[in-house]
Amino acid sequence: MASGKGQSFLDKFAEVSAKIGNQVHLRSLRDGFATIMPIYILAGIAVLINNVVFPLFLTGDGLAAAQYWGNAITQGTLSFAAILLCGVIGYCFAQNKRFGNAIACLVVSICCLVIMFPQAVNTAVSNLTYAVSAGETGAATQTLEAVDIANTLGIAEDASVTTAATGVISTTNTGANGLFAGIIVGLVATTIFIKISSIEKLKINLGEGVPPAVGKSFNVMIPLLFTLSIFALVAALLHGIWGTNLMDIIATCVSAPLKDVMNAGPLAVIVIYTVANLLFCLGIHQSTISGVLAEPILTVLIVENMAFYAAGEAIPADHYMNMQIVNSFALIGGSGCTLMLLLDTFLFSKNKASRDIAKLSILPGIFNINEPVIYGYPIVYNIALMIPFVILPDIFIAATYGLTCIGWISPCVVQAPWTTPPVLSALFSTGMDWRAAVWQVIEIAIGMAVYLPFMKVSERAQAKQLEEMQNAA
Repeated sequence: MASGKGQSFLDKFAEVSAKIGNQVHLRSLRDGFATIMPIYILAGIAVLINNVVFPLFLTGDGLAAAQYWGNAITQGTLSFAAILLCGVIGYCFAQNKRFGNAIACLVVSICCLVIMFPQAVNTAVSNLTYAVSAGETGAATQTLEAVDIANTLGIAEDASVTTAATGVISTTNTGANGLFAGIIVGLVATTIFIKISSIEKLKINLGEGVPPAVGKSFNVMIPLLFTLSIFALVAALLHGIWGTNLMDIIATCVSAPLKDVMNAGPLAVIVIYTVANLLFCLGIHQSTISGVLAEPILTVLIVENMAFYAAGEAIPADHYMNMQIVNSFALIGGSGCTLMLLLDTFLFSKNKASRDIAKLSILPGIFNINEPVIYGYPIVYNIALMIPFVILPDIFIAATYGLTCIGWISPCVVQAPWTTPPVLSALFSTGMDWRAAVWQVIEIAIGMAVYLPFMKVSERAQAKQLEEMQNAA
């Protein structure tokens, strides 16, 4: 009876978790990040080459000229990450809702995000160039340095002088700092647009004699105008009544608290990945939970780290916990760090079936693909192997975070492809810190030691089950 109740609880737990993971907004968020992940990886490679490879053999003007390549990629990826993510999330949401004009949703999302940007940007004045004679065409100019400006104004020389610039858009809002705004606006704008588009009276039907693209655009013209007008009205009210904008509100009320949760030690990340890996042991892919609750926020943090690293700035301590700690140091060989189990199988197992599965799984496992192990070994519903599968990633998340905090390994500053093999992934993600590679080798040894006794228990259980089946026959 107890066993029946336990199984019923597990089934209910899996069902609720699957519903959470399949909620359309969360699923669209996960799909959006997955779609633009190659852009972040390209940016990470460019940042790594710019800051590690080029300085090995170039200096001065030659280095600056070579780094223009990486800076150009950074400008087109990290500096516009919020706009890209906003549009892609709008598109994915439309696809998941089976809306007929997903491209229109992408356009609406981007337009609404830009509408919410402040129309004036405060910028520091480093020097001031002015005409000596204002009324004379082609008059000579004179430049005041920052120190001269401070003396003229009668303020301290190290004081910051700012001015409001109009007709510009700050990359602070379009880049990594605007990612949370991009997520929220992408989901909300598309939801409103799809809702308004469902009103038949607002559709403009041009008939059958027009190209499909033209017909679709006119079909959603009025809903598009309504949606953009709603966001413009909100932007105007925020500016006119409260003197603020949506970007600042989201940064203060949403972005900062979520980041604080993830960086208040590794506890939140550990809890999420414990649940996610437990679900994997029940046959539900771990990304169903981790992909919607943890990875979006952790990805924002590693993207911001890449921006800090590209600018030559120190990584703040509240960014030590990020997606790359999980990918490089807690998913070695895939979820549950199953590469260690495969190595144990080759070295210590005498079970032919296990060794055959290990032979088939080792190559994908090196590239962190482990579905053959999970379903073939199997780990699913294998109580003995479920234990190390769940606890090892937790141990490695906590340990790696701790080592980063005390300075024994460098913070993760590059989003390396998740299929990068061990050792290389540690080097790439930390900007070629050899200590991180050594730590990853130590992790592999620890993982093998943890998996070994559970592997032995699993094999004995399998042998006993086989014996009972033969006796029953």
